[in-house]
Amino acid sequence: MIKFTDFLNPVPRVIAHRGDSRHFPENTLPAFKSAVEMDIDVIETDIHITKDGQLVIWHDPTLERNTDGRGKIEDHTLAELRNYDAGYTFTSDGGRTFPFRGKGVRICTLDEALEECPDERFNIDLKTKYPQIVDEFIRVIRRHDAVHRIVGASFHLSNLKRLRKSAPEFLTSITTAEVIPLLFRQKTHTLPSCFKRKIIFQIPRRASFIEIVTPDFVSQMHDRGAIVMVWTINEEAEMRELFSMGVDSVMTDDPALVIKVAEDMGLRNQHRRK
Repeated sequence: MIKFTDFLNPVPRVIAHRGDSRHFPENTLPAFKSAVEMDIDVIETDIHITKDGQLVIWHDPTLERNTDGRGKIEDHTLAELRNYDAGYTFTSDGGRTFPFRGKGVRICTLDEALEECPDERFNIDLKTKYPQIVDEFIRVIRRHDAVHRIVGASFHLSNLKRLRKSAPEFLTSITTAEVIPLLFRQKTHTLPSCFKRKIIFQIPRRASFIEIVTPDFVSQMHDRGAIVMVWTINEEAEMRELFSMGVDSVMTDDPALVIKVAEDMGLRNQHRRK
């Protein structure tokens, strides 16, 4: 199956948040491989840079929540991180059992994720606020000839500015500091008639008391060529509601469910080719 020609063709509908994190330890190779086997459109993941300059797949800045280790990712070398059990705390029954504890699940590198999933698209959040993470990210992606299948994301605007300047061929999403002015202009009907570059929103449905994703928001952003991705949605009714509004992608911890919803609504098969 030819799944895509580049990250936005066809527009991804279903995104696995940290892989198949419902059934496997998040942001690990088993979670990624399960998502690939499900035929997910995109894997969302996160990277940090280690003490010795390696890019590792991990969400938190620290080890405590998901491993038997302690401390910050950036204070460890890759070799040191390999000693920790990345399946140690995973449980699907409220802590009665820990099925991946002691099974050899380890923190992996971005290199390994790209190699193990060579036909998958990735949405990659650069977590560390250092220029070095951007530079190494560019090197790794280019080394794997993977520019066409990734989007760079970050909550740090400085990371995105550096990435856009150093590697203008890379797609990036926009971060909170860029979303807020556009949301204000959308609400006040002062948006420009078009955007100067491709805008990829990766946003929650709502923030505090503000409803961000509405039919009007989606329509106005689509009129200007933007892509609207919404995170992190785990309830079927809300998935259906968002797709009915016209959002392009739904990100979830339950990829099997969002695939089912998208297929039920006819949003995937029409775009996929054998």
